[in-house]
Amino acid sequence: MSLHDAGLLLAIETSCDETAAAVIEEGHRIRSNVVASQIELHRPYGGVFPEIASRQHVLDILPVIERALADADMGWHDLTGMAVTRGPGLAGSLLVGVNAAKAAAWARGLPLVAVNHLEGHLYSNWLDSGVGIDPASITQPSLPALDAAGRAFPLLVLIVSGGHSELILMGGHGIYRRLGATLDDAAGEAFDKVARLLGLSYPGGPAIQRAAQDGDPRAFDFPRALTNHSEHRFDFSFSGLKTAVLRQVRELDPEHLPVADLAASFQAAVVDVLLSKTADAAREFRVGRVCICGGVAANRNLRTAAAERLPVPVSVPPFFLCTDNGAMIGAAAHYRLLKDGPTALNFDVEPNLPLQMAASPRQ
Repeated sequence: MSLHDAGLLLAIETSCDETAAAVIEEGHRIRSNVVASQIELHRPYGGVFPEIASRQHVLDILPVIERALADADMGWHDLTGMAVTRGPGLAGSLLVGVNAAKAAAWARGLPLVAVNHLEGHLYSNWLDSGVGIDPASITQPSLPALDAAGRAFPLLVLIVSGGHSELILMGGHGIYRRLGATLDDAAGEAFDKVARLLGLSYPGGPAIQRAAQDGDPRAFDFPRALTNHSEHRFDFSFSGLKTAVLRQVRELDPEHLPVADLAASFQAAVVDVLLSKTADAAREFRVGRVCICGGVAANRNLRTAAAERLPVPVSVPPFFLCTDNGAMIGAAAHYRLLKDGPTALNFDVEPNLPLQMAASPRQ
């Protein structure tokens, strides 16, 4: 399949609690990017309520798709293909997006690409321009330009989100080697749980970041798990850190809880672990660049510290591309379509779908 054939994709993302659709050109130019958030619906529960999420997707999916096409000033006849998240994610949520994408692809005779949600986050670093988007918000130089000159690979990807904390060595498009992953809580999950311990709002990541602005990151010496563990050198563990915060909270006066200091110290511990392991992997595998992606990549302390501490250049998506969105699915689908062609329409959702590993020349 040629680049022209894979040029203009409508991508749908419904893996969790955002209903999203985007039109992406050539794998990197954003023609539209629409996200309907459900945060207010789930805030009373302190986390995503799966049944509510899937029902809201049913209500939002068609208006979001229609707006994505309208914002791109396009009709169905302008598209060359479609993409949709197959997994991982919540089964009920995934089904809404997949069924909508299958129906539209079949009715319009368009090729459809089923995309791994994690691969979508990874390719958020390939999105470098778009209609109505401030170019200064996009990390430069763009990865498509680097790839065209043969300088992009190998690169190291740190995926940090509510359900995943992984280090991936990328040898080329679709060529991945997992170096490490979370052994228990993911970084984003730890942020949500600690935010509840401190009486902060949902979602926990932004709430802790706000609270930490007025705190001392050295006030509490929270643990950095597995930083000196040879067997799990590139793996992550945040359950012990969460427990340490819980114990500290129980020891303090609840009427005068130093929330800012606790939040700042917790945040510093998470950032330290993420970046120390990423830096070690970048040096060992001699990569030319590190890409950070996923919801936790929106954390300002992580972004600032990464630029200061990592031994190679760093790419981080703008804030609006860190959380779940259709644009990243479209970017991933572009390269997946070129590599493997379209997906047969008899595929099903896979809530626990792993990122497919392939042998890399650098292994």
